[in-house]
Amino acid sequence: MIVPETAVREIPLTKLKPSPANVRKTAADAGIEELAASIAAHGLLQMPVVAPELNADGAETGCYLVTAGERRRKALLLLVKQKKLKKAAPVTCLVRTDGNAEELSLVENTVRLPMHPADQFEAFAKLHSEHGLGLEEIAARFGVTPTVVRQRLKLAAVSPALIEKYRAGELSLEQLMAFAVTDDHALQEETFAQLAWNKTPEVIRRALTSRHVSPRDRRAIFVGAEAYEAAGGVILRDLFAEDGGGYFTDSQLLDRLVREKLEVAAGAVRNEGWKWVEAQAEHPHGQPFERVQLRYDMPLSDEDQARLDSISAKYDELAARHEGEDDVADEVQAEIDALDAEIATLQQKQVAYRPEDVERAGVIVSLGQDGLVRIERGLVKPEDRKAEPAPAANRPPASEGGTDVSATSPAEPEGLRPLSDALLADLTAHRTAALQECLAARSDVALIALTHALAVKTFGGGGYDPATCLGIVVEAPNLESSSPGIGGSKAGEAMARRHEEWVRKLPKPGELWTWIDTQDASTRLELLAYCIARTVDAVQQPSGRRRALVHADQLATAVSLDMAAWWEAAGERYLARVPKARILEAVREGVSERDAESMGGLKKDAMVPHAERLLAGKDWLPEVLRSPPLPAPAPAARDEPALAAE
Repeated sequence: MIVPETAVREIPLTKLKPSPANVRKTAADAGIEELAASIAAHGLLQMPVVAPELNADGAETGCYLVTAGERRRKALLLLVKQKKLKKAAPVTCLVRTDGNAEELSLVENTVRLPMHPADQFEAFAKLHSEHGLGLEEIAARFGVTPTVVRQRLKLAAVSPALIEKYRAGELSLEQLMAFAVTDDHALQEETFAQLAWNKTPEVIRRALTSRHVSPRDRRAIFVGAEAYEAAGGVILRDLFAEDGGGYFTDSQLLDRLVREKLEVAAGAVRNEGWKWVEAQAEHPHGQPFERVQLRYDMPLSDEDQARLDSISAKYDELAARHEGEDDVADEVQAEIDALDAEIATLQQKQVAYRPEDVERAGVIVSLGQDGLVRIERGLVKPEDRKAEPAPAANRPPASEGGTDVSATSPAEPEGLRPLSDALLADLTAHRTAALQECLAARSDVALIALTHALAVKTFGGGGYDPATCLGIVVEAPNLESSSPGIGGSKAGEAMARRHEEWVRKLPKPGELWTWIDTQDASTRLELLAYCIARTVDAVQQPSGRRRALVHADQLATAVSLDMAAWWEAAGERYLARVPKARILEAVREGVSERDAESMGGLKKDAMVPHAERLLAGKDWLPEVLRSPPLPAPAPAARDEPALAAE
């Protein structure tokens, strides 16, 4: 055996230089801080290998080139920079003057076996449990953060059976990290066995947390982790999640906290004087509530009105004085902004519900899909609706303004009998026929009448004696019966917002005709479109409605409906409700044949979350939700020669 020419020497750090023969070029600076911390705590456990530096004449310069151990040299320099080591501190080195420097560097970087991560996890655990080192101390000794130490200790706590499978290469590090979401070894091992061959980290995490509440659940967002834990709840934290979130393990406690917090919000609303206030986690979509409208002309107190008049005049004066100026002084602009804000505050006092409406209406306080409180005021239960006064016999009802149109008519002489019902029907039938003919000749008034009739039926004023003489029947389908909770869907909430916007705009039913008549064409058409949209029923039932569904397809084409913008194949919404063959069909069409084949051996419980993840953002739709293809454009008509008369 050839004995190399070597010597062990202590060389000042200032005499060590990087060697151009060092083969490590990629990521050479990675982990320097951790290495420096380790050297500071444990000393330099492995000597750098160096060779004397030679000048152009072949003579030694007194410095040494680090052939193997450049990262150690950089770590020592970092300690010097951190004032933890002297600049010329002696470094024990192995000096080699024989052989190829590149070969020595290559040997040092390749002919060695790195420590298996599982061994590292267990070693960290022993430092913590057997040697009493805290997380911060371990982190400082090895130049890592306490979070990294906590993660490694968490991995060491995974079931020993799974650790052995990791050592044997049957599990990846990412899979082991997914199993660490719970400390229950039995559950970890049971899940490993149930997932068969498909054990992606996402599938593992979902299987282990399927009985818990996600931190993205609206209930978890509403209550918050701090309040939940303060009430005794336990959060199963995933130390390897990017957001550091965790799963709420007690859904019953979470539901109770939701109810309690909603009750607090409801208590504040009760002080407003409503007849009833109810706190419900789920908004009761589809309930037959009428709504009372906000009034925008509520009188101000004398003091507020005087203040509003004063600051409005001041605002107008400043605005007129500086109109057209490109550069208004900051103090002037600040004064204008302050006046504007105060005006808005005072004007807001003019927007309120009538006291008599508050006495008969109520409020529902519920939890929105975004995890925020949803407060819906002005709801009137069927039993609290005002009864319309019946018109006197043989007299037309009161006009819209509330004045009896017969009040100015001469009093009927005594002894005259009222007209018979048959004669009244005969006479008013003639009036109806004439009214029909006149309306048929006035398309502008017909549009107003249609909009008015639909609005009456949509926003109240319908019932047994609707406030319209048009025989239009408006039936809005009860979508909740076909899809419970649809009111909380993206489209359902969008329609609810539209409804609330119109409720704020529209006057009392008795003033509705005049209001519509005075609006511009655009506003009328928007109201008409909303009222008509409420009646659309494209729900497919077990029997019948074939022609209606054909029309629904035509309507979808006309409005360019893209259901991918409104619906996604989430687990409980679709995937969990269809057989495995349908799930595989969805993945095959929406993702790829390969992904579908890779899922074929999964059980359905594991297949559903895996398919949901794959289909997220893919815009896949089941056939029943796909809009029909647009019809091909008709060919341009050709000019045909006219036939000669015979």
